[in-house]
Amino acid sequence: KQWYQRRVRGLHEDLNLGKKGKRKIEDPPKGLTDTQLAEHRWQDYLNYDNSSIVKIFVGLLKSTLTCSACNHKSVTFDPFWDLSLPLPRSKGNNPSLQSCFAEFTQEEILDGEEKPTCESCKKRQRCTKQFSIERFPPILVLHLKRFSEVRYRTKLSTKVDFPVDNLDLSEFASSTDQEAPRYDLVGVSNHSGNTFSGHYIAYCRTTGRWHRFSDSSVSGLSRSDIVSPEAYVLFYERRS
Repeated sequence: KQWYQRRVRGLHEDLNLGKKGKRKIEDPPKGLTDTQLAEHRWQDYLNYDNSSIVKIFVGLLKSTLTCSACNHKSVTFDPFWDLSLPLPRSKGNNPSLQSCFAEFTQEEILDGEEKPTCESCKKRQRCTKQFSIERFPPILVLHLKRFSEVRYRTKLSTKVDFPVDNLDLSEFASSTDQEAPRYDLVGVSNHSGNTFSGHYIAYCRTTGRWHRFSDSSVSGLSRSDIVSPEAYVLFYERRS
């Protein structure tokens, strides 16, 4: 994932036509709908980060904070280059990519020391927080969180069932009126090994056929071998 981010963002910096210097975030006008607020945030981002790379890889994530005391909703939008999805704990069957998205977008309770300040109550309140996808990028990059952040880092070898064709993310879109695109898998970055050493192998779809890339070795790949416990980063292309 780090390699991808360095390379892609490096290309973006070389091609960036946006403003230079310290970023100034302008407050949006009052009374905007969520859709208008999202568009304002997106244009504000493009003022400083405007390249063909951004238009290919960057999406927009919606975060909704709801106060449990007054039910006031605070909505923010943040650009993303990739999404890091948790691996659900499941007994028996392998978790699906949809279940990873469901866990990523499930409502989170913010209480105790995590209480935010409610814009309406003007004091810290118990709130819920939930993510949804506002803008879907042409290339959607998904990072499966295989490395736990506990004291002794471990790698999760959970096999996630992800679709090779026709990934439908409509249930995770911000608006029911929004027509979520369908995606087809075009690449997989696989990690074999453990937290201390390992090897990366890429699976890529070229002209409809799949190939396996391991250092200088290239070979054909069967569709049945694409989904494995070593899948680490998934690359999906939006259908035209």
